[in-house]
Amino acid sequence: MENKILFTETQQFRQWWVWLLIFLLNGLFLYGIYQQVVLKIPFGTNPTSNEGLYIGFALMLALTLLFWVMQLQTIVKEDGIYVKFFPIHFRYKKYAWDNLSKVYVREYSPLTEYGGWGIRLGLFGKGNAYNVKGNQGLQLEIPGKTNLLIGTQQPEALKAILTQLGQYKA
Repeated sequence: MENKILFTETQQFRQWWVWLLIFLLNGLFLYGIYQQVVLKIPFGTNPTSNEGLYIGFALMLALTLLFWVMQLQTIVKEDGIYVKFFPIHFRYKKYAWDNLSKVYVREYSPLTEYGGWGIRLGLFGKGNAYNVKGNQGLQLEIPGKTNLLIGTQQPEALKAILTQLGQYKA
């Protein structure tokens, strides 16, 4: 049997509020550098060194780049579900159908169930989550291991593929 891709989804952090916050923080560092280095006026009531401002700005640029390239990739094949949260994971993690007791699409609360978005490591007892945006996810229940929720922007298409494969187990 050929192991072809039946479903694929790639999600990125492209929410306007995330980028507004990132650009505001970058702007704050740029303004601090301008005020302290160019105008020679200390930035803040307890100013850091010029080098500290440069390092802070460099770290903000690195964080900006990280958020730009970060992506959650989900693939459904005939033999299981594959997920990767790049650049944290460089390889796909495979969840074979035989190792899953339940697989279903559900609505969830990112903040109250998992403490936010990104890679969430079971802080609230709901298992782990990989999510980027929204409140729909693919729930994987794994006997003897920590459950995993994978965020999706295509819940109906994902449910249809799982049902077609006979793997939708709620």
